[in-house]
Amino acid sequence: MGKGIDSLKLKKRSQKLLFMEVKDTDGSHFERLEGFTTQTHNANATEYGRRYVDEDVERTDVTGYSESIGYNFDHYIGQPSLEEIVKITEEELIGSDAVRRILVVDLSTATAAPGGSSNPDGTGAGVICDAYVRNYAIIPSSNGDSTDCMTYSGDFKSRGEKTKCRAHVSTDGQTATIES
Repeated sequence: MGKGIDSLKLKKRSQKLLFMEVKDTDGSHFERLEGFTTQTHNANATEYGRRYVDEDVERTDVTGYSESIGYNFDHYIGQPSLEEIVKITEEELIGSDAVRRILVVDLSTATAAPGGSSNPDGTGAGVICDAYVRNYAIIPSSNGDSTDCMTYSGDFKSRGEKTKCRAHVSTDGQTATIES
């Protein structure tokens, strides 16, 4: 059995946070997507496979990606990002009305925000982290499949290029902004 990982720290799932852009009277900001029981990232890679006549094996190359994030969540009334998804689902919004920007933040890369501590738990002035931002079409699939609470499920499907960035996560971990 290998021992190379014995001294390494395991990356926790809770260190990868999603924030959805929510528009309000002051413009827009990124609100944390919380209350999710599933957020499964799928690469959905496109492959080009072929076998050359002078070789006995097939060669495969990745030629593209169509990332999607499968989701399930418990509906908490008044949580802004959840309300956006519920609105898209209940009002059967289509086209660009069902597209939102989502920011994926990696808390394991956190450094102290100016004027605060470097605690990734949100103490101080928040933290700066590596992140990606992309437009996603929100594709609802089902809701109400629990007798305990109202639940929703579906997929966020990529709609354009992913952009690497740095994100400032607020002290309480509820909002994020993209660093310029």
